Amino acid sequence: MIRIFATLILACGLVSPAFAVTVKEVKSPRGLTAYLSEDHTSPVIAISFGFKGGTALDPEAKLGLSNLAASTLDEGAGDLDSFAFQSALEDRAITLRYSASDDAISGTLVTTAPNAAKAFELLHLSLTRPRFDAEPLERMRRQILVGIASRTENPNFVARQKLYQTMFGAHPYARDDDGTAATVKAISADDLRAWVKSRFGRDRLIIAASGDITAADLGKAMDMIFAELPATTGLNVMLAPATVAAKGQTVRVEKNLPQSVIYLGQKGLKRTDPDWYAATLVDYVLGGGSFSSRLMDEVREKRGLAYGVSTALAPYDAGAAMICSVATRADQAETSLALIRSEWKKIRDEGPTETELQGAKDYMIGAWPMRFTSTRAIADMLYAVQRDHLGIDYIDKRNSMLEAVTLDQAKRVARTLYDPDGLSVVVVGPTVKGAAPAGKPAAQAP
Repeated sequence: MIRIFATLILACGLVSPAFAVTVKEVKSPRGLTAYLSEDHTSPVIAISFGFKGGTALDPEAKLGLSNLAASTLDEGAGDLDSFAFQSALEDRAITLRYSASDDAISGTLVTTAPNAAKAFELLHLSLTRPRFDAEPLERMRRQILVGIASRTENPNFVARQKLYQTMFGAHPYARDDDGTAATVKAISADDLRAWVKSRFGRDRLIIAASGDITAADLGKAMDMIFAELPATTGLNVMLAPATVAAKGQTVRVEKNLPQSVIYLGQKGLKRTDPDWYAATLVDYVLGGGSFSSRLMDEVREKRGLAYGVSTALAPYDAGAAMICSVATRADQAETSLALIRSEWKKIRDEGPTETELQGAKDYMIGAWPMRFTSTRAIADMLYAVQRDHLGIDYIDKRNSMLEAVTLDQAKRVARTLYDPDGLSVVVVGPTVKGAAPAGKPAAQAP
C-alpha cells in the first residue's frame, strides 16, 4: 500500500499555478549551482540535470554510442547488478531516466522525500560507477537494434531523416541519434566506460530541482550526487556551425503506401535570437497552433486532404531549422504540397493579421500555467531555463515578452524568416500517374 500511495503521488504531482512558482539560485558547499522551486505541499522531489554535449559528438564509427550509454546507465551501478538496482528503484517508487539528444545528455530523478537519500545515492552511483554488465548491455542493444530495423519502414521516420540529411548535409545533425545496426553492434562496454569519463564533467553540468526540499538540503544533495565527478573532462563540445540548405530541392522516396508523408524544412532561428518570441507567434499562426492555424484550416478543414498538418521551430546549439509535416492520400500529395507552399509564401508576403497575432498571444499566454502542473515539469522547465540562458526571472517575464511583440515586428520576422523558394521537401510514398508536380523537379533519393 505504501508503494502504491507513493506511485500515485509521483504520477499526480499537482502543484500551484505558474504565477506562484518562486525560483531561487542555490549554491552547494562545494560550489555547484542549481535553480530550485521549493514546494512542501506534497512530499515529491524532482531533480533535472544535464551535461552539454550530446549525440552529435559521437564518432562516426560508433554512432549511437550516447543513446546506448544513456539507455544502460540505470542497468546496474556500484555493487548492485541490473536486477538489484532496478529493484531498489521500484521498491521505493523512484523514477530515474537518462536521455541523449543532439546537444546534451540529460537525466531526471523523481522521488518522495522519505526515499530521497536512497534516490540520491542511486543517482550518484549511476553517474560515477555504472557497471555495463554483459546481460543488460546486450538486452538494451537488442532493443535499440529492433527499433532501428522497424523505423526503416516507418514513412514518418524516413521522411524526417531524409529531410535532415537534405538540410544539414554532412553536419552531425543530419545523422540518426540511434546509429545504424553496424555502428551499434560495434560499441563495446569499454567504449561506454570511456564515454562516461569523457562526458560527465562538472564544468558542463546544469542542475534544477523542485518540490519538497530546502535550499540547504539541496546543496548537500548536489555535493553528494555530483561533486565526485571531475571538474572537467577536457571535452570540446563546440560543433561547427550548421548551414541549412536553401536550394529548394524536392526529394522523393518511392514507397508503396496508401498515403504519402511530406516533410518540409528551411533555416530557422536559434533560441537566443531576439526575434524568437515574434517567430513563435508567427509559427503558431501558420501551423503550430493546431486547429487555430492557417495550414490546418486550408489543408484539413476546407479540403479534407489530411488529418493533421503542423509546423515547429527546431533550434539547436549550432544551427536552427523550421519543420512542417503532413500525411495525406497519395493521389492528393501534390495538392497538399502546393497548398503548403502557397501558405508559406502568403505568411511571408503578408504576415499575420492583428486578430491572428492576438489569438496566438492569448493561447500561448493562457496555456503557460499548464507547463507547471507537476513537480517534474517545473524541474524540467528550470533546467531548460538554464540551458538556454534565459535568466532566473524567465518564468515571470516570459508572457510579457510575448505580449510585447507588435504586428509590425511579426510581419518583419515573417518577411525575413520564411523562404518558400528555399524549402527543402521530402515526399515518401508512391508515384501517382497524372499528378501535377508541385514545385521544382524532383531528385530521386538513393
